[in-house]
Amino acid sequence: MRVCIVYDCLYPYTIGGAERWYRNLAERLASSGHEVTYLTRRQWGRGDNPAIPGVRVVAVSPRMELYARGRRRILPPLLFGLGVLAHLLRHGRDYDVVHTASFPYFSLLAADAARGRGRFKLLVDWHEVWTREYWREYLGRFAGRIGWRIQRACLRAPQQAFCFSRLHERRLRELGLRGEVTRLEGQYAGPPAPAEPLAARPVAVFAGRHIPEKRVPALVPALARARKQIPELRGEIYGDGPEHERVLAAIAAAGLEGCVSAPGFVEQRVLEDALSTALCLVLPSRREGYGLIIVESAARGVPSVVVAGPDNAATELVDEGANGFVASSAEADDLAGALIRVYNAGPGLRRSALEWFRRNAERLSLERSLQVVLREYSSADS
Repeated sequence: MRVCIVYDCLYPYTIGGAERWYRNLAERLASSGHEVTYLTRRQWGRGDNPAIPGVRVVAVSPRMELYARGRRRILPPLLFGLGVLAHLLRHGRDYDVVHTASFPYFSLLAADAARGRGRFKLLVDWHEVWTREYWREYLGRFAGRIGWRIQRACLRAPQQAFCFSRLHERRLRELGLRGEVTRLEGQYAGPPAPAEPLAARPVAVFAGRHIPEKRVPALVPALARARKQIPELRGEIYGDGPEHERVLAAIAAAGLEGCVSAPGFVEQRVLEDALSTALCLVLPSRREGYGLIIVESAARGVPSVVVAGPDNAATELVDEGANGFVASSAEADDLAGALIRVYNAGPGLRRSALEWFRRNAERLSLERSLQVVLREYSSADS
């Protein structure tokens, strides 16, 4: 089967759950004998080769900064959408399936517009569905109204839709998606669970993009508060982004330079070693479409701390007291309380997290989702 994957980011040039989903999907499809093309935005230097084994990577828009003042810029997705449209108008007949992320929305609209000439099947991943209120908060009243209408236009495009949480499956149905929606629960593609978790260091770990929705700076005062009861507790904050300077400022303001580190992006091996021996993963996000790193942590026997919220689907991956805890807010007292509960639970919580992963490993595996995707490739209406 000839498959075109469309997403404006490519792992590891940018790091996030969606990037890893599409990278893993492309590699699995290629290894299964499918002909795979990955349309993306240029994120690498001239002369570099963004090699994915067996996958043709095509840059359809230039290298540009995605964020300004912590928010997504409008020009990069516009240019990416135009690049996708031009490519599919020329080469749409070369593909049996175009599989695109819903966001940024212009690429979905471009694929829908080119479908008449290309006659490919259109499949769309809805990692998140934003409410009208969140659009207004994110972009302001005027721009938020436009964003909401563009999202509604994407929902009206005939499609086979995928989502990754009960929260966003419900929203797709409530907003009148034009097409069928299938919830994919699995994205884990890592090694099998070890026999026993490694011993924990007294370190809470965050790994991800430093953007406002992740609320990374909130971890610092929570650590300061928790250290009043657990003096040996430390923090390691991995990743980078527009909020990184605020993270560093929070560490300095709390006087925690020797106890909390924020080294930016590190080699994958360094991150894996840090996570495997962490007391817990902390994900203080207000908005998540899935939360793959929670599953990856549990696969190592590492519990997670997440924060309750109407837009946070990551809470669906935490069974309270089994593989972590859900804090009621990202305020210092609430987040610190969850860290203290993890610490007090001791090694028993690590064994429980590992057992939680074993019980759910098949359901949460990338291979399980891939089989669902392949069935939909064959049965979806064009």
